[in-house]
Amino acid sequence: MSKQTIIRRTTVPQISARKGGEPIVSLTSYHAHTAAIVDKYADFILVGDSLGMVMHGMESTVGVSLDLMIMHGKAVVRGTQKALVVVDMPFGSYEESPGVAFRNAAKVMKETQCGAVKIEGGKRMAETIHFLVERGIPVMAHIGLTPQSSNVMGGFKTQGRDEDGWAAIEEDARAVTEAGAFAVVLEGMVEPLAAKITKQISIPTIGIGASAECDGQILVLEDMLGLNAWTPKFVKVYGDLGPAIENSVKTYAEEVKSRAFPGEEQTYK
Repeated sequence: MSKQTIIRRTTVPQISARKGGEPIVSLTSYHAHTAAIVDKYADFILVGDSLGMVMHGMESTVGVSLDLMIMHGKAVVRGTQKALVVVDMPFGSYEESPGVAFRNAAKVMKETQCGAVKIEGGKRMAETIHFLVERGIPVMAHIGLTPQSSNVMGGFKTQGRDEDGWAAIEEDARAVTEAGAFAVVLEGMVEPLAAKITKQISIPTIGIGASAECDGQILVLEDMLGLNAWTPKFVKVYGDLGPAIENSVKTYAEEVKSRAFPGEEQTYK
């Protein structure tokens, strides 16, 4: 008899336990096909509300709905076996009150079967994070540059360039840690501040534009694959898929027009 290998998903406690250890690997994914590829290498996969801009052509993440996040979350969970799947709570789905946040987060977890949700905001969201965690919903926090607040911030601005503003961001990090978040994303943050926060708090920090001093890293998959014409400074492009896809489509179009495709190999006799 053959012995069946049981693949178990990475859990929230396993991510928390990586504090100060082997760096945590993460990428975003929005559909089953790419999720299946990322699943082989990532510790957790984020179904980010960045899908609004990357997949749906929105100008920001503000227009993303809860139903849209659930739809993509379902696809990613279906396409994966190993990685913890974390789903972003979109703008307007959790800020009103802890009760509203719980209702929407519970809906996300029930319908997608994901392992955790992510909420933007530090000290101001600590009460909500605590409320959710106490009721069985694991929360990943997100501080620093928070895209859902870009209209208030005046755009996507690097955080911590002025050392006078460090104390407030450090307070955010402590607040989400004490509230029970199992990890925190540090986005768009100068290296010395990210390093200081990483040393100060007991939960893993996941950097995106916050240097290698963090306990782990995350990037938007389409950015690192070269599918977007422009990428932020903090993105390293590991592939050149945009031009490769365009060249493939161009060649296909040319072959259809010249009747070179379909050829003998693609034709049923």
